[in-house]
Amino acid sequence: MSVRLLVRSAGPGVTIQDLGRVGFGRWGVTGCGAMDAAALRLANRVLGNPAEAATIEVSLGGLEVEAEGGAIGVAVVGGGFDLRLDERSLPPAVAATLEPGSQLTIRAGARGTWAYLAVAGAIDLTPVLGSRSTHTRSHLGGLEGRGLRAGDRLAVLGARRGPEGTAAIETSALEAYRGSIRVMLGPQEDHFERAAIEAFLATEWRLSPRSDRMAYALEGPPLAHAKGHDIVSDAVAHGAIQVPGSGLPFVLMADRQPTGGYPKIATVIGADLGCMAQIRPGEAVRFVAVSLDEAVAARRRLFARLAEPVRVAPLVRGDIATADLLGVNLVSGMIDADRPPEG
Repeated sequence: MSVRLLVRSAGPGVTIQDLGRVGFGRWGVTGCGAMDAAALRLANRVLGNPAEAATIEVSLGGLEVEAEGGAIGVAVVGGGFDLRLDERSLPPAVAATLEPGSQLTIRAGARGTWAYLAVAGAIDLTPVLGSRSTHTRSHLGGLEGRGLRAGDRLAVLGARRGPEGTAAIETSALEAYRGSIRVMLGPQEDHFERAAIEAFLATEWRLSPRSDRMAYALEGPPLAHAKGHDIVSDAVAHGAIQVPGSGLPFVLMADRQPTGGYPKIATVIGADLGCMAQIRPGEAVRFVAVSLDEAVAARRRLFARLAEPVRVAPLVRGDIATADLLGVNLVSGMIDADRPPEG
């Protein structure tokens, strides 16, 4: 029997993703891929996988899996999700060996929107146009072009064990960008009055619940166009911020369309795409304009952090969460404090 990962439950938006399809936008095929590519890269690196290996991208809907046919090394990175192995609480970035019958549960935690579950080995799926990423709108890639659901079984080729027990992943690459999301203005900032650009940068926007993998809709004061809200459709990049007729911006994300006909006031820089992706609906976000040189330098710093040594620190049972303590019987029997001890 081959080693497989059994999906016991999966919420909406849980899909197979890798680093996406590159070079097919000219034919109308979206790039797709991970919402937080840095987190996916790190999860794969911890297990010794290629950076582009397919993973399970977990949304706020959560995921529960178990191993079948043998043990599988796993790593989870991204956001601040609530992780449990057989009900034992784990840190939000962790590597472990999933023994047959053991259950790994990933649920929404204190922060973050996306987590990545990598396996030590390769998820056995046929690439479509060079990628195993799932694009559910076109039913392309992944597992039958759809999200994962209870009962799915993913075969793992060349399955390997991970750390014995569980281990926390420690690296500076996990340090999220805490300030405003950095953008470069344009490419159509000339379609907006100076006051509109200043308002865009000064506003504390809220992420709308209407947001998804295709676009993050922003809530706030409408921005006025100077030359109308229609342009000749042109290519859109990951992170492009379009402003339609409503005046309310939306940020194009991993499942973006290849072209669009709304003016783009700014574009999120590559180094901050993962941070943008991890913002939850209802949370606030501000933008700050940077230069091309600053954007390139930030991307280089991100990849330098991803290349730094990663410490995988074994967890000791002394690191027990309060919820675990409450579920353990720490006292056997009863004592009477008023009576002297016998013997």
